[in-house]
Amino acid sequence: MNKTLRWSWDSALCIVLVLSLVMAQQISNDFASVGNLSNLLASVVEIALMGLGLALLVVAAEIDISIAAILGLASGLLGLLYKHGVSMPVAISLVLLAGASAGLFNGWLVTRLKLPSLAVTIGTMALFRGLTYIMLGDEAVADFPAPYTAFALENFGGTFLPLTYVWLLIPLSVVFIALLQFSGLGRLIYAMGANETAVRFSGVNVVRIKLWLFVISGLMSALAGIVYTLRFSSARADNGMGFELSVVAAVLFGGISIFGGKGTIAGELLAVLIIGVLNNALTLFDVSNEVLTIVTGLLLLSSVLVPNLVHRWRQARLQRANLNALDAPPPINP
Repeated sequence: MNKTLRWSWDSALCIVLVLSLVMAQQISNDFASVGNLSNLLASVVEIALMGLGLALLVVAAEIDISIAAILGLASGLLGLLYKHGVSMPVAISLVLLAGASAGLFNGWLVTRLKLPSLAVTIGTMALFRGLTYIMLGDEAVADFPAPYTAFALENFGGTFLPLTYVWLLIPLSVVFIALLQFSGLGRLIYAMGANETAVRFSGVNVVRIKLWLFVISGLMSALAGIVYTLRFSSARADNGMGFELSVVAAVLFGGISIFGGKGTIAGELLAVLIIGVLNNALTLFDVSNEVLTIVTGLLLLSSVLVPNLVHRWRQARLQRANLNALDAPPPINP
């Protein structure tokens, strides 16, 4: 995808976001209140964090469907460790390590055993969720220390921006944007998604890079699990259930190609905000959760269908232009 087209897609997302904000305000006058905007932003932090890790994988033509299950596993492990008297700093460190290990397990199965990432992570999604239910069952662990829950609940300097945005999501977004779009490693990730065979023959250790991308995805999912647990002050085995749909929808709607090699982190973050605004507006309009799921599913379907149709249309137009050029009569020399 050329730079002009890339900018036009991100610009279109900016326009869609503005229109979504206007529509949401028309639906409910409460939308623009400080409390609602704060809740809106806080509600998409976990989706955005998981999306950062998943975006790298999808650009590299891989996918991780187990991200929400890793979030749940991280939540359950944090609750279990805290329940048994482990200090929060140690518990958080162990949870992050567990998330990275889960990603490493996914990556090992994909890169070493040459298994398709979609099938692998669907399987590990069930595995990680099952392990969480074994740890906690139907029990919920609550009453986490106030300083930690305050970080996930309070706003920055009296504004509507949650602390998790200012001190966590924004800095990490800058890091991921720099990594993917302004570094040599980022160029390799794009190249792997576009033509892995050519990158492999150029001497790049594709296996190692992909393995680390899965580790990063697992680590970001565990971080999202920690934020989610502290935001609700509750560790449950079903935390984050179904979040993978929203994350994949945000990544693809943000312009990252499911076939790899295209897309930006900025587009993914804009898509997260758009989905968050739509869900928030529909919730204020008393729309049921089932309808919200349908809306997310339609966004996911359109994110795959529309780029594919546009690509086919361009290919057909190019073929017609080539045929017309071949059918044109040769120039007559005087």
